[in-house]
Parts: sequence; C-alpha cells; structure tokens
Amino acid sequence: MIHFFKKPVSHLALPEKFTYPFHYTPHPLCVLAAEEVKEYIASRKEWQEELASGKMFGVLIVQTDNGITNNEENQIGYLAAFSGNLDGKNLHPYFVPPVYDLLQPEGFFKIEEEQISAINIRIRELENSSSYLDSKEKWKIETEQAKAVLNQAKAELKMAKEAREIRRQSSPELSGEEQASLIRESQYQKAEYKRLEKKWKKRLEELEMEVRHFDIEIERLKTERKERSAALQRKLFEQFRMLNAQGEVKDLYTIFEQTVQKVPPAGAGECALPKLLQYAYLHQLKPLAMAEFWWGDSPKNEIRHHGYYYPSCKGKCEPILQHMLQGLEVDENPLLNPVHEEEELEIVFEDEWLLVVNKPAGMLSVPGKAEDRDSVYHRLKKKYPEATGPMIVHRLDMATSGLLLVAKTKEVHQDLQAQFANRSIKKRYVAVLDGIVLSERTGSTGRIELPLCLNPLDRPRQMVSSEHGKEAITEYQIISESERITSESENTFNESNRIDESERSINESRKYTRIIFYPLTGRTHQLRVHAAHPEGLKCPILGDELYGKKADRLYLHAEYIEFRHPIYGDILCIQKEADFHKNMIKP
Repeated sequence: MIHFFKKPVSHLALPEKFTYPFHYTPHPLCVLAAEEVKEYIASRKEWQEELASGKMFGVLIVQTDNGITNNEENQIGYLAAFSGNLDGKNLHPYFVPPVYDLLQPEGFFKIEEEQISAINIRIRELENSSSYLDSKEKWKIETEQAKAVLNQAKAELKMAKEAREIRRQSSPELSGEEQASLIRESQYQKAEYKRLEKKWKKRLEELEMEVRHFDIEIERLKTERKERSAALQRKLFEQFRMLNAQGEVKDLYTIFEQTVQKVPPAGAGECALPKLLQYAYLHQLKPLAMAEFWWGDSPKNEIRHHGYYYPSCKGKCEPILQHMLQGLEVDENPLLNPVHEEEELEIVFEDEWLLVVNKPAGMLSVPGKAEDRDSVYHRLKKKYPEATGPMIVHRLDMATSGLLLVAKTKEVHQDLQAQFANRSIKKRYVAVLDGIVLSERTGSTGRIELPLCLNPLDRPRQMVSSEHGKEAITEYQIISESERITSESENTFNESNRIDESERSINESRKYTRIIFYPLTGRTHQLRVHAAHPEGLKCPILGDELYGKKADRLYLHAEYIEFRHPIYGDILCIQKEADFHKNMIKP
C-alpha cells in the first residue's frame, strides 16, 4: 500500500514537524506525492464520469525503518486515500482501506440498511396509494361541503330569528298561543341545526378514521425507521476505533462526546486524512506530512477548485484529528502567531468622536474567543482607555487589509451602525483575482447576488444556500489584467506559491485581474465567496487560502469608505490605496 517516489527525493529536507492540517502550505514531498496520485487518477478512465462531480483526495508522507526496499532503512514514501467511497466501493488497491468498511455485503450495516430501505419503500407505497389519496381527497371535499351547509343553516337560523323579532315588535299584542308558537319554532329550528351538525360530524369522523388508519401506520413506520437509523448510526460509529500515535484507541462516539454536537455527523471518519493516519499507525509507519486536494468540479454550495489543496474540514475531522495527532509533534497554527506586533497601527483620520485606521493584512479586527490575541480593538482599547462602547463599528477579515471605522463613544457607535444597517455607508474594495474572469473585459461591470451562510461542517468557510443563506449583493468593475505582479515581498510570494509551479498543467499560466468591489451588504467572506464561486466570477482572490490558493497575503483591500459624521452631519470620504495597487504589470 505504501508508494515510493518515482523521482529521487533525497535532496528534499524532511519536515521538522507534522503538518497542522487546518492551515498549511503543502510540503514539497506532499506536492510530488499528489502529482503522482493525480497521474494515477487521470489514468483510470472508468472513474472519470464520477470524479467529474468532485472528490477530495489526500496524501500522507510516511517513514519506515523496516527496510521494505533494497534493504535500506528509513525509507520515505507516501500513502494515498479518498474521502467517502469511489465507484461504489471502499476498497481499491492503490488507496488505503477505510477505518471500517461499511459497504461489506455481509456486514451489519448493509443488512440493516436494506431493512431501512424496505421501510422507506413501504412508507412511499402507503403515501401514494390510491385508497389513501382518495380518502384524503374525499375528507377534504366533504369537510368543505359540511362547512358550507352548516354556514347556510346558520344564516337561515339568523334570518328566522330576525323575522320573529320583527313580528314581535310589529305586533305587541300577540296572544299567548302566538308567543308560544314563536318559541316552538325557534326551538325546532335550533334542534334541526344540531341534528344537521351531528350528522356531518359523524360523517367527517368516519372519513377521518379512514385517513387516520393510513396516517397511524405511516407514523409507526417512520418512528421505526428513526429508531433503527439511530441505532444503526451508533453501532456504526462504534466500529470506527481511531488510533493515535501513542497507541490509544477511541471510537467516534467517545470522541464526539466532548463536542457541542455530541453525536458524530454523517460521514465522520470517512475523510481522507483519518484513513491515512489509521493505516500508518496500524502498520508502524511514521507520519511526516499531509496534504489534501480536490479533483473535479466544485460542489453546488461550497467552493472547490480542481487540483487545489485544502485544509481538513473542521466539522467532521477536527475532533477526530485532535485525538489522532496526539503523540506527534505538530506545527503550530500559523494564525496564532502575531505578525504585526512591533508595528504601529496607522491612523488615517481622527477627531474627538471617531477614527479610521488602516488595518494590516493578518491582524484581527476584534480578538474573538482568545481575548489576549493582537487585534485592532486590543490596540485601540489601550490607546483610548476612556473610550466607551464596542468601538469597532464593522469588521474586516483577518486576511483583508484596509479602512476600519472606529467610534470613541457608545452613541457615535450606535449612529454609525445605524448607517450601516440602512446601507447609507459606501465602501469600495480593490482586489487581485488569481486568473482572468471569463467572458468579461477591462471596464466591465456587473452584479453578483448569491445568498450566504456559514458552512456548519467546515467553519469558518461560508457557503451559498438559497434555503438558509442571507441576502448578499456585490457590484464590481474590472480594472485591468496582468501576467505578473511585483511587490516588496516578491520573493516571499514566489516561495509561498512554489506549489503553483507544479500545477501549471492544471492552471496553464498565471494571469491576474485587478478588480473593484462595491459590497451592498456585509456578509462574512462575501467578496471572497462571490469572486470564487462558480455562479459568481469563478475566479478566487489571489492568496485566498479558504477559497483559492495561498500567496504572501490575501490581495483584498478596503480602500474607500464614505459616511455621514454622527455629530457634525458632514459627509466624510476617506481613501487609502492598497500596497499592491501599483504593482500590477500589464502584459
């Protein structure tokens, strides 16, 4: 199952620590391994139709000291895996096996799945049976008919009552016999209405019982299905006994007991990296580095690009990997390292009521859960200890640079937030896209409307969802195209994108688009998703690690903001050009 590289790799230094799986740049060994896996995938023509819809693959660089080949020690090779199943199977010779093969024909999962499928078929048969549908329709029709008949009878009762009142008032000298006759008439008509009402009630109850006969059986089957599914899921997750580097074993239910959701989500344990680590531990292979890449088209709601590397998903994999990586020396999360600690925060505008700062890329707007992390709020709270209220009026992503509006008092903060709420504040962002926007040209303008919400299984990524997403609107204008970017950190940029050079077969050549964004709403990651999504510009922002590829930074900058001063009423227009604004070189 272990693969050894086709090309010599002795010149490549081994990683000092294992990859932090949720934020990484693939090690050169992982890039070489992934390229060999991609060649193998491309050679399997029978998979191409299925893979066109997209699948995640993974590689794990491993070290063995058992002299597998040429009696040499400390051999370096790699393992390969795919997420989920492939071609209707979990087992393929080139890839590591699953932690537990739920597709075994004689296994409990397939047997119980067939039972649940039979229940589903029976439910559909009942729900679509002519007897059930006819009974429901008849009950509906006669319910409406009863309503109409009884309403008419009520109206006639009312009219008769009014006629009696008129007669009493017009003939005050009615005899006792005549008065008694009017009373008997009223009593008779009320009794007739009660008999009519009782008749219809009995009829509708009979029809309802016919329908309820089916409903009760359908509900019983659904309850049985739910109970069987829950029991099957629990039994299944108990089979996923995950190892770690210390030899400890925990099943998925035990692992997820400590999480907010308590129960493992569907598909937990079937992603590529858990499979790879499990196989390595079982066969005494030392994990050195990992990488996961996408093959095929992007899913409808999420954003994936063919051949791009992606971090492990957090919803399914983070709790599992927290256990499985114990015993390995793992890289630190690079996002926790302050990169601007020694730099002074640039203030672009300030008066006694508010200020506008130029937030650098890589700094948080607010500290979030880790209160001691460096952030704009943290800096300004120290600088202005007398300030009241939340101060930060709006936020920029950690990776985004640009203008951030800050209030010194609670009242000013409330006023500015109200301006954001009614969309009277105008913002403009400049960005560089990692590619050329198809069918667009320099000077082109457009509008993107894709509703967004958090992807609960892959935080902090956002996803497009017409069902759960909130309205998100972006207008844009394409400024220019280029085949090169220069910057003061060009060497850093080239180094961080060394993986791109090995992907030229996928991406042809590196071209860029400079673009202006005008967000009309302020959703999380709005510009990044609207740029990268297939139904948006289908061209991620350069350096977008979540929806595209890593570079020396995210090439997105909030360069302009316009708002009404809460105290003076003047319209303020603040602008700060991006550092990369002038570095686009036209072809």
